[in-house]
Amino acid sequence: MAEQREIDLRSAINAISDVVQNRPRPLREVDQIYMKTGDMLLQSEFVAKWADKKRLAFIGDGDAISVCVAYLQKRGIIPYGPSEIMVFDFDERICGAITRFADAERLENLNATLYNCLDVFPGPSHFDCFYTNPPWGQSNQGESVKVFMQRGMEATAYSGEGVVVIADDLELDWPKQVLANVQKFVLSSGFYVQRMMQRVHSYHLDDAPELRSCNLILRAQPGANSPGPSVRISDPARLEHFYGRDNPPKVRYVRERKRLDYGKAPEDEYSFEAWGAKECQE
Repeated sequence: MAEQREIDLRSAINAISDVVQNRPRPLREVDQIYMKTGDMLLQSEFVAKWADKKRLAFIGDGDAISVCVAYLQKRGIIPYGPSEIMVFDFDERICGAITRFADAERLENLNATLYNCLDVFPGPSHFDCFYTNPPWGQSNQGESVKVFMQRGMEATAYSGEGVVVIADDLELDWPKQVLANVQKFVLSSGFYVQRMMQRVHSYHLDDAPELRSCNLILRAQPGANSPGPSVRISDPARLEHFYGRDNPPKVRYVRERKRLDYGKAPEDEYSFEAWGAKECQE
């Protein structure tokens, strides 16, 4: 692993700001909730070090941690990072934003492809590790978390490592129930929980501003067997509350409306009022 060194905090924050500026706005109806900027920086540095020189698959990435990791390394702000990063996301806006940013900044190890985690995993399954920050499963006992984890495990052919970001709260019961169910699933899938980093992220979450999340760090058990080939997930019991209470998946992809002015505010969200306009009306 690369030698540790002190990070230029100003350069790092400015780099994260570049990524946030490029990121599409979240869609709450499909449980896109973005991590706060300071925590994005700390998370990106952690992921870059954890996946140093490895092939890393992101199963969804609304936060744009993948872009931060690649960009911080490219700018020389951190000296370590994955050799390959592939993002699998069902939001074409996110895939497009990643592709455009990677092209503009010459991030040759960063790519994205349109993929819904309910479909058969498209491969390749050559990745050394995976990362996912899925819907946290408050209304389905963690079933949505398991789906995203399953695809991550498939990306590593059930022989790698993973980081799963899920809710972590000392007062609420449901995060504890989800965590227990997720740990059972991890063991039944031939992995084990190597360690847990508790309550390390905060979010732009209006109805639960104090809710935090943890990093659950997984590793494949030695000699564990793959459960079998990837299959489409269609079991109603797993999907009924996928995005919240009585909110099953209704769309396969979020499609992007093509524009020529990416990075600028769309004209349907503002208007100009000229100097003197009100005075003239009076």
